[in-house]
Order: sequence, then structure tokens, then C-alpha cells
Amino acid sequence: MENTQNYIAENKERFLEELLDLLRIPSISADAAYAGDVLKTAENIASNLKNAGAENVEICETAGYPVVYADKIIDPSLPTVLVYGHYDVQPADPIDLWTSPPFEPVVKKTDIHPDGAIFARGACDDKGQMFMHVKAFEAMVQSGELACNVKFMIEGEEEVGSENLGIFVKENKERLSADIILVSDTGMLANDVPSITTGLRGLSYVEVEVTGPNRDLHSGLYGGCVANPINILSKMIASLHDENNHITIPGFYDRVVELTDEERAEMAKAPFSKEAYCKALDIEDVYGEEGYSTMERGSIRPTLDVNGIWGGYTGEGAKTVIASKAYAKISMRLVPDQDPEEITNLFLNHFESIAPKGAKVKVTPHHGGEPAVTPIDSVGYKAASMAYEKTFGKKPIPVRSGGSIPIVAMFEKELGLKTILMGFGLDSDAIHSPNEHYGLFNYYRGIETIPHFYVAFSELHNK
Repeated sequence: MENTQNYIAENKERFLEELLDLLRIPSISADAAYAGDVLKTAENIASNLKNAGAENVEICETAGYPVVYADKIIDPSLPTVLVYGHYDVQPADPIDLWTSPPFEPVVKKTDIHPDGAIFARGACDDKGQMFMHVKAFEAMVQSGELACNVKFMIEGEEEVGSENLGIFVKENKERLSADIILVSDTGMLANDVPSITTGLRGLSYVEVEVTGPNRDLHSGLYGGCVANPINILSKMIASLHDENNHITIPGFYDRVVELTDEERAEMAKAPFSKEAYCKALDIEDVYGEEGYSTMERGSIRPTLDVNGIWGGYTGEGAKTVIASKAYAKISMRLVPDQDPEEITNLFLNHFESIAPKGAKVKVTPHHGGEPAVTPIDSVGYKAASMAYEKTFGKKPIPVRSGGSIPIVAMFEKELGLKTILMGFGLDSDAIHSPNEHYGLFNYYRGIETIPHFYVAFSELHNK
């Protein structure tokens, strides 16, 4: 591995410049205005994979944005690692909250990243983390130290629900056959406290619409006489939690797997400072379900949150109307063994049942995904743990994440493969928010660590 690590050290500046070029392309999959840029990004990834030494590089068409596939089969008798990542990014709004343009990446020092961090949309989620794998692969190939077979599957629709990835996987099972899936789209506890994500929450995402009168009404003539959809929607949403912040939807918790006291005690070993947590978010105190710690609320407990709410007049000045309609987008993060389809139906039935007469409710399900758990006694986890220990000098802590990556459960169902989540981002990296960034330390440390995973996985797999 010495040659690989030397190659990485000698090419750090180029690795950074190539990532900056990638970040300059606004690959926003949610906005059709950027369709050309999303396709341009796929071409950039394909080109980088070819230059890195990958074979069979192909931009595979789907009904939406393409999947970039590539592989390097050095010996059929060796294990195969399938690397997944995504090249699309979230919209950058609100633009005015960025301290620098979101698609003009700059490196700036911060308290958490004294060596500098890349500020740009997609820097951490997921271009920076995905690109680590391309560069780590390049270093191993060019140094002649690739320890196993590697396949790449990089998609362009993760930020909009990966609608076409499942179809692609089903139609390419033989092509995607492997022994493990490797993903870097998560984070770790701190730069001096490495961790590996062993669990992900599932997701049910819905949009609700409440309709009152058949048109907007004068609030003086009709106020107090008809159901105001905005008032009604606000009350309905407020009723979804009780005084202990427990979700009130009947049956919502029926399938929730409760962790044992021993498991919760292990989780509690992860370092957490309430003071630092609140300071980083500029809040006075934490908030959540009674009876659980902040770390538990964000990982092993299900949640329900309003992601957007609108209706009526929101322009400049005053317009005294009772709106005909009010809307909200609501996401529910799920834990094992909650089923997203069942939860969506429970929500739909409950939300319709609590609507008062004089208001009509419409619930539109959007994307969802199942929760996933990776056992820490698996070969894949052990290999990842050994890799982190090589570069960080300490064993990583297994943690469960509050986030959702629905494709992880889909991979297990369709390909029969477990996923190892080797994330190198930090909670403070502001993914999905203005001023998203990714530390140079994290970017380079990821590139240095990934090759050790290949070596360890190949050795452990063949024992």
C-alpha cells in the first residue's frame, strides 16, 4: 500500500482541482432548467473513471438521468466491491444566505476545519465523497496495488428519490453482481472520532392539501364564518404531536423495534456535547420526544416533521383574504421494522379523519424508503473498521444515522448485498443548506482510507 499512499500524497493538488471542476457544474436534478448540466456532470464522471483506469465505462440511459457504470476486473477469483454514489445535488436556495456563490467553489478555513474546507453545493453531498472513491481507485490502479475487483454505479437522481435506479438495478443484476456495496454518503462523529454508520432510518414523504371555499374570500366579509384552510391545516399539523412530542397517529409505533438497555448504553458511549450542539445551531436548548437522548432522537426513534407550508397571500404589503387552499410537505423518518407504505397509509387515514367539516383533505404520497441495519460482525464492517484504524489510529465507533438512503434497502432486496457506509463528512457540513462545505482533511483522509478497505476486505473475504 506504500505506493498507493505515495501516489495520493503526490497528486493531492490535482485531486482537489478536479473536484473543484466537478463542483462548478450545477447538477440540480430537481430543476429541469439544469438538465443539461446534470448530463454534463455524468460525462465528467465517466471521463474521470476512464482516466483513473476503469474499463467498460458507460453512461447508461434511464427514463430520467443516466447511471454511470464502470468496472475493473483484475481476477475473477477475488472479491468484488460495488461502489455507489450520486452526482446530482440539491437546489442551492436560498441563494442570498450563501457567503460565496454555490457553484463557484472556494476553500476557506473554519474553526472546525483549520486546514480549510471546500464551500460549494455538493461539496460533501455527494460529489466530494463520491469523488474520493474515484481518486482512491485511481491511486491503487496506477500504483499496481488494486486488491480486488471494483465496479462503479454512480447515479443522477438520488436527490429526487432515485426513481429509475431500482429499474436499472433489476435490469442489470448480473452486471452488478458483487460481494459488498460501498457507499460514502454519510458522516462521522468528528475528525478525531471516526465512526461508521451501521443503521439508516427509512422515509415516508407526503404532500397535503386542505381546501375550504371554492375561491379566495374577503376576510372581513367571510372571516369567522367559513373554515380557513390555513388555520385548519395549522391545527391539524399541531395535533400530530402530543405534549411529550410523541406522534399521535394511531398505529404509528406498532412496529418500532425498541433497543435494549445494553444497546442504548453502547450508543451513549459516543461523545456528545449538548452545549456544543446548541452553540453550533444557535439554539438555547434541544427539543424532542420525551424519554430519549438527543442522539437517540436523531437515530433510533421515528419522527414527523413539516418540511414546507404555504397558502394565501405572501407577497409584499397586505391582502386580506381567506385562501381557498393551504399546503404542506411532511416527512416521516422511520426505524426498523416500520414499513413506509404502511406508515403512509396510516398517515393518510388519520389526517383525513381529523379534518373538520367544511374542509377537504388530499394527501399525495411522494418518495419513501425502508430503514436498514448493517451488522458489526460482518466481514464488510470489520474491513471498514480496520481501514479507519489504519489512517485514524483508532477504532471507529458504530453509530446509527438519522438520515435515509432508501437505495440501501433496495440493494439488499434486489442484489442480496449488504452495504458498508464509509462516510467522512461532519454534521456541521451544512448539507442541503446554504454554505455546504467539506473539509480538505476529510476529502484527503477518505482517499487514503478507502484503499485500506479494499485490502482488508479481500484478505478477510478469502479466509
